[in-house]
Amino acid sequence: MRLNAFDFELPRELIAQSPATPRDSARLLVVADKVQDRCVADLPDLLQPGDMLVVNETRVMPVRLSGHRGNSAIGVTLHTDMGDGRWLAFAKPGRRLRIGDQIDFAADFAATVSEKREQGDIALAFEMSATEFATALEKYGSMPLPPYIRRDSGPEPNDRNRYQTMFATKDGAIAAPTAGLHFTPGLIERLTSRGIGLARVTLHVGVGTFLPVKVDDLDDHRMHSEFGSIDADTAAAINAARAAGGRIVAVGTTCVRLLESATDEKGVVHPYDKETALFITPGWRFRAVDLMVTNFHLPKSTLFVLVSAFAGLNRIQDAYRHAVKEKYRFYSYGDACLLAPEDAAR
Repeated sequence: MRLNAFDFELPRELIAQSPATPRDSARLLVVADKVQDRCVADLPDLLQPGDMLVVNETRVMPVRLSGHRGNSAIGVTLHTDMGDGRWLAFAKPGRRLRIGDQIDFAADFAATVSEKREQGDIALAFEMSATEFATALEKYGSMPLPPYIRRDSGPEPNDRNRYQTMFATKDGAIAAPTAGLHFTPGLIERLTSRGIGLARVTLHVGVGTFLPVKVDDLDDHRMHSEFGSIDADTAAAINAARAAGGRIVAVGTTCVRLLESATDEKGVVHPYDKETALFITPGWRFRAVDLMVTNFHLPKSTLFVLVSAFAGLNRIQDAYRHAVKEKYRFYSYGDACLLAPEDAAR
């Protein structure tokens, strides 16, 4: 399919700059046999006993760094851990950097440019132990907020908590699994008391999730791989819930991609512990996911393509037009959708 089919117009004022407070007060657009305007706090009434939520417990690392090479200011966003103290990173400005240059982030925190890549990113070498690096990153780094969340005066300290889900326990992401941002302990308690299960998986969100599509034909786009993990007990619990008639409700596109990567042709979820580069486009036969909770995504993005594949491109376009008309808040800090698959709405 052509990328232009996944475009839409969005007024800039609908791009959320901060999350709803409390988190579960965000609006929820239900897209099923009909469109409903609800609230995330309504989820216990919209789901059924026996259903199972699947959430991503990845934790966003503060990988955005401000440094200097001599008298020149350099902004760095680390994006891929290559092991042994080496990281791939985006640097701005990066063209003038040379192999061997040192970037100083603090008196006790520096890196050396060890490689420049054709794609525009660089490799940095940190000469310190893993423990020392983690401590320095927590001390000097800031959250890698997407560029549409404007912070003209620099990072806000409360984004450390706001851009992290309540499930975040495993370091590794460079962007938040934003559908999970809407959940609170109180909401989870209400869901579980209604008999709705909770399964935790991990997909470390990386550049594959948010890099723009630069080709006209979706068949030519290649996703960057991201590491995912589902343990044996979790896979068994998901399979048992579905076998008992429950629906699997993926919280976020990251969970959708991981579950679909781990599920065989018969719909059985298997333990998983490796990279996935799955790019879901219209025509994909969903095997593991019955419902999806997700945010409103950027036009022409892999995420908008995924939700279009799940719920149907025409239905999603209609739903987004409704959301714009009703002034829903978009993107990472915005409102949410509860999507049923296209086939279920027929």
